[in-house]
Amino acid sequence: METSFANQVQRLYEQADIIINDFLKSKRKDGNSKINIPKEFKEEFFSLVDKVSLSLMEDKDNFYGYFLLQMSREIRFDISSPSAVNFKNAKYVIYFNPIIFLNLNLQQMESTIKHEILHIVSRHLIRAKEFKGSYSTIAINIAMNIVVNTYLDHLPPFAITLEWVNLNYSLKLLPFKPFEYYVEEIQNALDLLEADEGEADDSNPDEADDSDSDEKIEIDYNPEKTHDMWEDSSDIDEKTLQEFTEKFIDNARKGSIPDYLENMISSLKNSKGELPWNLYLKRLMGSVESDKKKTITRRNRRQPDRLDIRGQLRSHKAKIVVALDISGSISDEEFNQAMKEVLAIVKNYNHEITIIESDSEIRRVYKVKSVKDIKDRSNIRGGTKFTPVFEYANNHKVNLLIYFTDGKGEEKLLTNPKGYKTLWVISGSGDKLSLKDAYGAVKKLKNIVMKDDTLTMNDVKREGYSMNDQERMRI
Repeated sequence: METSFANQVQRLYEQADIIINDFLKSKRKDGNSKINIPKEFKEEFFSLVDKVSLSLMEDKDNFYGYFLLQMSREIRFDISSPSAVNFKNAKYVIYFNPIIFLNLNLQQMESTIKHEILHIVSRHLIRAKEFKGSYSTIAINIAMNIVVNTYLDHLPPFAITLEWVNLNYSLKLLPFKPFEYYVEEIQNALDLLEADEGEADDSNPDEADDSDSDEKIEIDYNPEKTHDMWEDSSDIDEKTLQEFTEKFIDNARKGSIPDYLENMISSLKNSKGELPWNLYLKRLMGSVESDKKKTITRRNRRQPDRLDIRGQLRSHKAKIVVALDISGSISDEEFNQAMKEVLAIVKNYNHEITIIESDSEIRRVYKVKSVKDIKDRSNIRGGTKFTPVFEYANNHKVNLLIYFTDGKGEEKLLTNPKGYKTLWVISGSGDKLSLKDAYGAVKKLKNIVMKDDTLTMNDVKREGYSMNDQERMRI
């Protein structure tokens, strides 16, 4: 079988090469060509995939084979990885780039299919969208690949592994950590490698003209583009997508599965799909207005051999306003816990925190440096208007506004924010933000156990002292 499999791979690769050459010739001729994939090639290629699928089903990890059996399959020469996935027309679709995929051996083919399915089970198609804008695409892709590749053997030679990242980014990342840990550390490393002022544009001039082409060919693995197909998924709400995913998973469970996979599935089924607000805030702190400071621990990027020229690091100077909706249902426990997290996140930056208590108008403004500085909440309770806080922020040139609220207020701001970032944090008992345009990210505050120190009449004995109050004697 190994010989026949290898022969089929070689034959398909030669046919794929012909398809590409025909496409390039046609494109040079009329400039508006489409890749023509013969029916015979598709049939033979997918018969090869069937052999890989059968091998997976015969393996002890047959979950992957049965999951693959439910997926639609397509050939795409324009993806920069051997395989890719997305969700289209109520099904997960797996795509193959024959040029890259056919360069792998059978075990590596199995691993690249497992890789894609683990992305699905880990909810990465959803989480990538949530993290977009807060982290760079390359940081998100690398972090997610580390998470799934840690569990796989027989990886392709170009696969992103923990060892590769530690070596290439001078990091000491630990294995089996959550995605948030990896993306934060990798982004920090990328920020340090970022060129000096004026060199932040990461667009590739060589790829600028690709958007004008109907189709293109990718022959090499590119970690920055390997998950681009996720963006082409059907527009479907997260809850429905999770229901489909759970159905695929349930249909693929034909026997025992590894512990790591069991844990992923359990996490998926228990997940509400919410990006932690505190992690989002941590990333925002890296993007607020900042100055540069000199450092002797980093060489100058333009002249690294000149040890007499000091390098530069960013010195974040952040004016942060934390607004508390005192008319809402946020408890003192929730707010105090949230402020502890805010202070822990900003402690490594030059910052100034101002707390604003507001309902229909601003009731009190004061500065804090630690949790001890937080004052008891004002007893005044009116309706809720968000506009006064934004008027204050506009007039005081803040860098970041964090608004804790139950979400109930105006539908439209009378004053739009100017020149700063906004993070809305909805209380655990809140539902959603009433504003039609939030002008920033809206996150949920994790529910915490509330302390109830109040007494009811049932707690009070009316009959006076009783022997029932005595501690039971042990005999």
